[in-house]
Amino acid sequence: MPQLSVIVPTFNEIGNVVELRDRVAKALDGIDWEMIYVDDNSPDGTAQAVRDMAQQDRRVRCIQRIGRRGLSTACIEGMLASSAPVVAVIDADLQHDERLLPKMLELIQGGELDVVVGSRYVESGGIGTWDESRAAFSRWATRLSRVVLKADLQDPMSGFFMIRRDAAVDCIKAGVSGVGFKILLDLFATSPTPLRYRELPYEFRNRVAGESKLDTNVAWEYFIMLLDKFMGGVVPIRFIAFSLVGGFGLIVHLIVLWAMFKGAGTTFLWAQTGATMVAMTSNYVMNNVLTYRDMRLHGWSFVRGWFSFVLACSVGALANVGIADYLFHKEGSFWVSSAIAGVLVGAVWNYAVTAVYTWKKPKAG
Repeated sequence: MPQLSVIVPTFNEIGNVVELRDRVAKALDGIDWEMIYVDDNSPDGTAQAVRDMAQQDRRVRCIQRIGRRGLSTACIEGMLASSAPVVAVIDADLQHDERLLPKMLELIQGGELDVVVGSRYVESGGIGTWDESRAAFSRWATRLSRVVLKADLQDPMSGFFMIRRDAAVDCIKAGVSGVGFKILLDLFATSPTPLRYRELPYEFRNRVAGESKLDTNVAWEYFIMLLDKFMGGVVPIRFIAFSLVGGFGLIVHLIVLWAMFKGAGTTFLWAQTGATMVAMTSNYVMNNVLTYRDMRLHGWSFVRGWFSFVLACSVGALANVGIADYLFHKEGSFWVSSAIAGVLVGAVWNYAVTAVYTWKKPKAG
């Protein structure tokens, strides 16, 4: 059986998977290892390329996920599919230094560590040719991670690390969020006991083939993951995102209401109606892009989803007003607490109903 499973999450990395296998094979010469590529149904044929490679190399395996996306959840599925006592996570883009793997394994097998992290921010490490904006974002995200981090990691944002499989499984059982790209931070923030760790320096390299997956959603998902950890996982993470989008929708509503009522001289009824429809549409689009990114609707499904979302939120608005009015007039509650109660009831209704009828769980196939 392999001593080490190397987990590689992939999406559109067909140009890198063979080269990565070759580099890892060279670095781990003399060590029993396997590579588990976890592919999110890449349209460029990455999964098939991995299967073709596996026909020639029994150390290679492919997990193809259909209807699910996300780097962190891909890493989790790869860890759970491994039978090796130690698992490593490395990106497919060849930016991590695979030559560090033997030293990582040696340290883990020494029995005194749970995790060894490839670090860009310890002495002799580096971020390569990053531009200033990307470097600044990384520094900001690292500082922000201190809110939930249970260790003095210098590079908690690293995507290159090795961990004992039983320690990883303990973290998964404890409730890792699986949101976004930062699985290492998720593991450290979730671990039921402090993880024993060490950081090893490496120089971040340039991508060889394919395109970077970094976009504005990365920052959003990172922020949501931190909120989830800060709140202890008590509130469903999608509900947190749904509520934040709703808060932005309130701002949109007030801006449109002011523009129509004060600016255009429309009657308040029509201004309120118009603002409500614009805010609902804004919330729907943002939730489709952010909250339900992994279940994003397109084409006719997008139109159908909008109708179901507006219908659900309309009922939610009636529930909001009804509860608030009942508490204020019948129970004598303070008007602010009555209003808040109505908003909460409406928000829970909107989230629960749209989760079932608007963003249905995709069918495999």
